[in-house]
Formats: sequence, structure tokens, C-alpha cells
Amino acid sequence: MKVAAICINSQGKKLYENINKYISLDLFNKNHNEPFNISEVVGEIFKKQKYDALIFFTSTGIAVRAIAPYIKSKDKDPAVLVIDVLGKYVISLLSGHLGGANELSMEIAKLIKAEPIITTATDNMGLIAPDMIAKNNNLVIDDLKKAKEIAALLVAGEKVFFIDEEKKIPTPEGYIDEAYDKQNCDTKNLENTCYHENTINNNNEKLATVIVTNKEKYLNKDNTLCLIRKNIILGIGCRKDYSVDKMREIVIGKLKEFGFHKSAVKTVATVEVKKNEEAIKKLTEYLEADFKIASLKEIEKIQHRYKGSDFVEKTIGVRAVCEPSVEIFGGTLITEKLSIDGMTLCIGVEEV
Repeated sequence: MKVAAICINSQGKKLYENINKYISLDLFNKNHNEPFNISEVVGEIFKKQKYDALIFFTSTGIAVRAIAPYIKSKDKDPAVLVIDVLGKYVISLLSGHLGGANELSMEIAKLIKAEPIITTATDNMGLIAPDMIAKNNNLVIDDLKKAKEIAALLVAGEKVFFIDEEKKIPTPEGYIDEAYDKQNCDTKNLENTCYHENTINNNNEKLATVIVTNKEKYLNKDNTLCLIRKNIILGIGCRKDYSVDKMREIVIGKLKEFGFHKSAVKTVATVEVKKNEEAIKKLTEYLEADFKIASLKEIEKIQHRYKGSDFVEKTIGVRAVCEPSVEIFGGTLITEKLSIDGMTLCIGVEEV
């Protein structure tokens, strides 16, 4: 975690020096940087997004006024902490969950023997908010608004179902670990897995559900929050200088056809001779995935398992690209090679 620190007096500087022994902090100090405009400094820190966290050794009021013009959203803003000049309190001010401000506050408070101030309701009640489930398990939150609404339901003591399709995450504190409650719910046709449509309480209201999935079919369902598991691996080959837009359209279309959420793509893999292909690189950026390159030697060892092409072998030296690329980077094939208008695509799922 890359952390910036703002000091405006000698007392704050002493606290900074104490913490810096254990946690590396980049100091922005009024006494050292003249002229020093705290609003401009904070603006640069937020806009350049070089830092994961920002610590103010100031009053809370100064910190609030300084960050106010630059706050965007909880999934983009850095963690913001405030430490009073006497070092009595470490306050988690902004991005407590996704930004990690709560965890950092606890860590620093322990170092300087201060009291951590955490005001997040779910934390104080011993509950795990949906955004923390996502952060702790490398999941993508499909809808931040729904995540906030479900956290509010938890705080209010309402029932919230938790379903992990792959049963890898234990049911978090405060959630119901079954798709029904025998006393309060009428359950019909649960085999179709539309939990949000079939779990009804005594007031005839659909109960909220958090579902961990890589599927698209649960999107835009009332009272259902999808936490997307990134475990899909795409193997891709294509002719030279392939169209960026065309590749994106084809890949997104095929993901939809097979029912996968685009955010579930963890890796885009190809062969080394295609590592500079702009269409594949741009697709990887669009999907916010990892770009992995398989060597010709790696593919040569396993290409016999797949139906190859004489033309591809003559062109690049191996008979297959997309299927071996998925296997090399830990995937089990969901599809065979799909040949579509000058490109090949294979969809796989990451092995546990």
C-alpha cells in the first residue's frame, strides 16, 4: 500500500516520523514545501491516483474541507485517515472498506497506542458488509448502490441470504446460509436457483440475496447483489492487425452466449508471436484482466491434445493457440476452439 501523509506542524511531523519507522509514508509538509496549499496538494494526490491512502496529521475539519472537492466514489477514492496532533485518535474518514481505511487505522492505532475510531455500522456490529466480502475474496461488485442497500438491511437486522455458487466462501456473519427460512419463507421451485424470486417473507416481500457467481443471469434482479468471481480464462488467436472493435464485439457476444459476466474474465491468454497484437491488448484492458503470454515451447508440449491447423503451424510454428493457452494458465476448457471471422477463441474456467 502506497501512503501519503500531510503535516502542517511540528507535532504532526513527530507522529509521522514515529509511524514511518514501521510503515513507509511519503511526506507532504507545510514546513518543507513552500508555498504550501493543502487543497492543491490533496487535489494532486487524488487526481494522479498514485496513492492508496492519505493520512492527515491535522484536525478532522481541515481534512474534510481539503478532500471534499475531489471525492468521487467508494471504489475509486483512496483511504483517508486523520490523526490528531497528540496521537490519541486514529480516525477512519473515507473508504473504510474498499479503500482499506478501517484496517489501516487499526494497524496504526496499535503502533502508536492510540484509539482507532471506526464509524462503519457493519464493522461496529460485527457484520461483514458486501463490499468487504468482495475485497477479501477478490470479487467484483456489480452494483455499488445495491451493496450499500444490503449493508443497510443487515444493520437493520433484516434477513439477507448468501449464496456462493461454488461453495468456496463460508457464510459471513449476519447472513442466512440457506435459500430459505422454514419459519418465515414460502419456498417453491428452488431448483431453478432464482433465489430472489422464490424467497418470500410474511409481508410478501422478496428477501435480499448476495450471490457470488461468474454468471450474467442474476443481473438486474430486484434485491439481488452479484459479487462476480473472476475465474474465466480466454484463449485468443487472430490474424495480424485484427480490428479492436470487432474482437471486442465477438468476445463479449460469446461470453453472453455462454452466460458469463464480462467482469468474470480473469485472464486473456495468447501465444508469444501475438503479444503485441493491439486488438488482444485492448480487449484485455477493457475486461480489466491479466494478459498472459504462452511460449511456443509450452504450446508444443500440449498441442497434440487439440485439433490443429496446418495454416497456423506454417504461419507461427505451432498448430493451435487458444485451447493450449487456456490450459497453460490453469484453465479447464468450457468450449472447444471457436473459429469466428479471422480469430479463434476458447473459454475456460480457472481450476481450483
